[in-house]
Amino acid sequence: MTSERILAAARSLFAARGYRATSMQAIADEVGITKAALYYHFDSKEAILHQLTVPLLDELEATLAAAEAGTDAEDVRWRTIEGYVDVHLRHRQTLTMLVKDMSLLVQAPIADRFRAAIALANDLVAGPGAGLEQRVRACQVVAGLADPVVLFRDAPIERLRGLILDGARALLGESAVRRAGGPARGRNGGRPAALTAEQVELARELHRSGVGAEELAHRFAVSRATAYRILKT
Repeated sequence: MTSERILAAARSLFAARGYRATSMQAIADEVGITKAALYYHFDSKEAILHQLTVPLLDELEATLAAAEAGTDAEDVRWRTIEGYVDVHLRHRQTLTMLVKDMSLLVQAPIADRFRAAIALANDLVAGPGAGLEQRVRACQVVAGLADPVVLFRDAPIERLRGLILDGARALLGESAVRRAGGPARGRNGGRPAALTAEQVELARELHRSGVGAEELAHRFAVSRATAYRILKT
C-alpha cells in the first residue's frame, strides 16, 4: 500500500537526516510519487510523525501493563526489563528518528506518554516498597535499556539484546545475576569481582561512544579502579 511505503520512506529519512531537515518533497521523491499524491495520504509531516510514533508507544504501554499485572515482584521486574528492551529493538529505527531530533521528545502528547511509560518502568523495576537506593538503581537500569539500541543500531539484534540484559543484571546486583545463572558477587558481598567478556566489550563500546569511566562503574556495579582497568587493557 502507498501509505505504508510513505511511512517506511519517512522513517528512514527521519532517522538518517532528522525530522526537521526532511521535507515532504523529499519523502515524495523517495517513494516515487508526486507531492500532491503524498498529501492525499497524509495532510502534514506531523501526521506522518504521529503514525510512526504511535505503534512504539502503544506497544510499550501494553508491554508494561502486562508486566504490571504479575504477582511476583522479581518476575514483574524482569518482564518489564526484557519487554522494554524488546519493544525498543523492534522499533529502533523510530527511536533513532526521535533521538535524532531531541526536540520531538518534549512535544505533547509524545513526551507525556514517554514520561509516563518511563515512570511506570522505573516503579516496576524498583519493586514495591523500594527505598531510595533501589529506586535510584532502577532508574539507572531503565535509562540504560534504550541508549544502546540507538548507539549500536547496526549490531545484530540478538547479540545486542543479550549485552543490554547483561548490563541490567550487573546493575541490579547479586539477586539478578544469580537468577540469570551468572557469577556471584565478591566473597564479602558488595560489587561483583569481575565482569564477563561480553560485559567488558559492552563497557568499552559505551566508553567509545562517550560514557565516562565513573558512569560505567555505576552501570556495571564495579569499582572505578576496575572500570579504568578494563578500559586500558
